Amino acid sequence: MIEGVIITPLKQICDERGKVMHMLRSDSPEFKAFGEVYFSSIFPGAIKAWHFHQRMILNYAVPHGRIKFVLYDDRPQSRTRGEIMELFLGPDNYCLVTVPAMVWNGFKGIGMEVAIVANCASIPHDPLEIERKAPCDPAIPYQWEIKNR
Repeated sequence: MIEGVIITPLKQICDERGKVMHMLRSDSPEFKAFGEVYFSSIFPGAIKAWHFHQRMILNYAVPHGRIKFVLYDDRPQSRTRGEIMELFLGPDNYCLVTVPAMVWNGFKGIGMEVAIVANCASIPHDPLEIERKAPCDPAIPYQWEIKNR
């Protein structure tokens, strides 16, 4: 587990009409501030990686489809520096993943349908506080292909 990353199981309330999928409340311990909410779609097999934010705290949930979500801790003062964390998220593993600033992260669409990733960010998007790397950048020791164990 990467220092500062919080995984919170989320409720889904289902009935014959459909369901309600909770994500984040202002009185939740994970909530720090409201900056913006946005949704990112990703096609099966596509990769959106790598990036980190200098100040923004991310709060991700995946209400539709499935992703492989990967985090990498490269923070110099972190006790988990050098660790990789891999999660599989979607309605079947519906949870909120809170990602602190300065933690590299990215995701890959898996399964057979487009996935929707929701983010309730702590600050509005600012292109000057984000850093990016290519999915295959050797600075991050991770390979995105399927692992047949």
